[in-house]
Amino acid sequence: MSNADRSAPSPVAGTPRVIEQRGLYFDELEEGVVYAHRPGRTVTETDNVLFTTMTMNTQALHLDAAWSAGQPFGQRLMNSMFTLATVVGQSVPQLTQGTIVAQLGLTDVSFPRPLYHGDTLYTETVVTGKRLSASRPGQGIVTMQHTGRNQHGDVVALAARSCLMWTREAHAAAELEAAQKGTIET
Repeated sequence: MSNADRSAPSPVAGTPRVIEQRGLYFDELEEGVVYAHRPGRTVTETDNVLFTTMTMNTQALHLDAAWSAGQPFGQRLMNSMFTLATVVGQSVPQLTQGTIVAQLGLTDVSFPRPLYHGDTLYTETVVTGKRLSASRPGQGIVTMQHTGRNQHGDVVALAARSCLMWTREAHAAAELEAAQKGTIET
């Protein structure tokens, strides 16, 4: 898809065309394709401590370096919920930014290897299925398999995700309708 396909025509002659970043519509997503999300995200001790304390997870494995040193991995681990949120978040700009209606669920979440402070997380997504919604015209359900890997290529997170996504035509019609309602004076 070219950038021209993602842009709106200039409303006034002589003004620059605007290209807005967005994800892919239901109609644009392809099953079996690997979507590699870049750049990666190097995770830090600060990320871990802030996320862990903000979510009231007092697990010493994330917060207590001395205690964690005596545990099987020998050091603190990144909070797995932070890892999961980052894996999903890395997919947003490329796949769902502005094209998702709702996240429907996450299943089959696993963390085969730990993620440590200083590791860089890279995410890939494969669309594993898609179907038009029977009850919501102009929208479809997409299932995805997210895989998070560290800088060595080791899998550190897996998650199946389902989303309700707009079709391009229905989203354009809904935005036009909303714009027209916003301009009607009462």
